[in-house]
Amino acid sequence: MTPIALTIAGSDSGGGAGIQADLKAMSALGTYGASVITAVTAQNTKAVTAVHGIPLDVIAAQIKTVLIDLDVDAIKIGMLATPEIIHTVADGIAGFTGPVVLDPVMIAKSGDALLAQDAVQTLRDVLLPRATVLTPNLPEAARLLGAPEAATPEQMVEQGLALCGLGAGSVLMKGGHGLGEICQDFLISPSGRVAEFKAPRRDTRNTHGTGCTLSSAIAAGLAKGLGLVEATAQAHAYLQGAIAAADTLSIGQGHGPVHHFHQVWPA
Repeated sequence: MTPIALTIAGSDSGGGAGIQADLKAMSALGTYGASVITAVTAQNTKAVTAVHGIPLDVIAAQIKTVLIDLDVDAIKIGMLATPEIIHTVADGIAGFTGPVVLDPVMIAKSGDALLAQDAVQTLRDVLLPRATVLTPNLPEAARLLGAPEAATPEQMVEQGLALCGLGAGSVLMKGGHGLGEICQDFLISPSGRVAEFKAPRRDTRNTHGTGCTLSSAIAAGLAKGLGLVEATAQAHAYLQGAIAAADTLSIGQGHGPVHHFHQVWPA
């Protein structure tokens, strides 16, 4: 059977993040990607200049239409923008029994907001308990918890456990916003089990779409039947390769994308 992953997220017209990055990552890792678009952004490597939420009935119809025909093995959820969209997505996937990767997208690489302030609690209450794995960066984890950003590995694990306590099946605390020469990510389960993933911190501005890419790569692994730790390890290695090759691309004048197809065609 062909492994199928569904991404439910916003569109990035610049192609580096959102639905576009999700489908690239899924394809690069040998998984068929389907998509439900929740919002359209006018976006490039420098800024998000406009956001248009897709009508709720159209979002619901996209989800229903895909799930009644395609044998979806895993779902990745990204940009949702508003409380109403969050509820619509939660209702749409209510009958889905496979793994769900929830990337709590809040801020674009450019610094522009992608999640309304009043939607944070809705995301926490409605979708977080639905997640097989939640993949926040440090600012997102802090905002979900109403706490300061974690500054040490111990604080990252502590916040991951707190998010598990809110209902997430597991939490991948991403250390990309941290300091130091080594970037550390921690996969944390409610039992307190921790898997650590390390990589050298690379000096590049071309990191647009890293969060979308990682969460989609995890969903691709889960769709292929990998366990969560194995899927995360595969996704982490893939993303590090995409970041390492990012500077071989020349895309835009701001934060350029990672090289999703670095294993297929070197730039």
